[in-house]
Amino acid sequence: MIHGTPPSLDPDSCRSRQAKLKSYLSENNLDGALFFDRHYVYALTGFWHEQPLTPTAVLLRTDGEVEIFSHDESPHAPAADKVHAYIPNHLCTLRENLPACIAEVLNPLLGGIQTLGVCHQTPSALIAGPDCRDITHDYQYIRRAKDADEVAAFAFTITCADEAYAEAKRIIEPGLSEISLMAAMQEKALNAAGELLSGWGQDFKCGSPGGHARRREIEAGEIYVLDVGVGVRGYRTDLCRAFCVSDAPSDEQAAAHAKILEVMALGEGFLKPGQSCKEMFEAVHGELDGWNGHQFFHHAGHGVGLDAHEVPRINPNWDDTFQPGDLIAFEPGLYSDGLKGGIRLENNYLITESGFEKLSHFPMDLT
Repeated sequence: MIHGTPPSLDPDSCRSRQAKLKSYLSENNLDGALFFDRHYVYALTGFWHEQPLTPTAVLLRTDGEVEIFSHDESPHAPAADKVHAYIPNHLCTLRENLPACIAEVLNPLLGGIQTLGVCHQTPSALIAGPDCRDITHDYQYIRRAKDADEVAAFAFTITCADEAYAEAKRIIEPGLSEISLMAAMQEKALNAAGELLSGWGQDFKCGSPGGHARRREIEAGEIYVLDVGVGVRGYRTDLCRAFCVSDAPSDEQAAAHAKILEVMALGEGFLKPGQSCKEMFEAVHGELDGWNGHQFFHHAGHGVGLDAHEVPRINPNWDDTFQPGDLIAFEPGLYSDGLKGGIRLENNYLITESGFEKLSHFPMDLT
C-alpha cells in the first residue's frame, strides 16, 4: 500500500499561471477574474481548500493583487497576496447561503472594477457592481498546457488509482456486489492519497459500458468495465480497465480485447503536437465501430486535469489540435451483448515537444 503525500504546487508556477490569465484579461478588456471553483483556486495560488462543505474564491485583479476568500483566517497560500476571511456558521451551524457569505466580504472590495471574468461556479447574481462575463470556455484553453508541478500532482493521482485497480483485480469474483467493489476501491484510493479525495467516480456498473454501482452481485462471464477518476487536491486522473468475472474470457471477449490493444497502439501514433484530434477520432472509430458486429459509440478521449473533461477533445464535434503540455485520456472500446458489457481501456498521456509520455502503467489484461 502506498502512503504518500500529495506534492505541493510550485509558487513560481502558480504565479506563471496567474500571469497567463492576467494577459488574457488585459487583452479582453476585463478588470479581473473571480473564480469559486476550489480546483482553480488551488492551481492559481497553491491554496487547497480541503473542506468541501464551504466555498472558497479567488479574485485576480488584472493590474493588481491576487486575493483569496476563505473561512480559514491563515491558510497556506504561497502565491496569494491577501486573504479575506468570512464567517460560514454561527456556533458551528452552517448559514443557509454560503456563497453569499463570501459576497458579503467580497462586494465592498470591488470598487473600480467594471468587468469580471467568471467561471461556471461563480454565483454572478450575488456579485454587486461589476458586469460578470463567463470565461469558462476560454479559461480551459488558457490553462490547457500543464506545468511540471501540475503533471507531478496528476501523476500522484494515478498512483492512487493504481492502488484501487490492484484491489479490484484481487477481489473480483462472481457474487461480489458492485457497491462492495466500489467501496473497496475507494478505501484503497483514499488511503493512498492520505486525505479526503477531491473527486471520485465514475463507472462501477458491471455487465454494462458504464454507470453507477448497484446492490447487485456480479456474474460469471460478464466483463466489468471500471472507469475511475481519482481526484486529489483538484487534479483528477481518468483511467479505465476491464476485468473478466471468470477465470478466463470467452473467445469473443479475448478477440475484442486484442483488437482494442491493437487500436491503443494505433492511436498512440497520433499523440503528437500539431495532430488533428478529429483525424485521430476518425482513425480509431473506423477501426472499431462495426468490427465483428460490435459498436464504438463514444469519443476516443479528451483532456484531463482539473475537470473531468478538458481541452483537447478527441471528438469530431470539436476541432482541436494536440499541443505540448496537454494531458490526455485516450479510451477506445467495443460494446455488444455478446461481450457481456463491453471492453474499454484507457491510458493517460502527456503531449511533449516530440510526441508523448505515457503516465499510466497499470496492466491492461482482462484477468
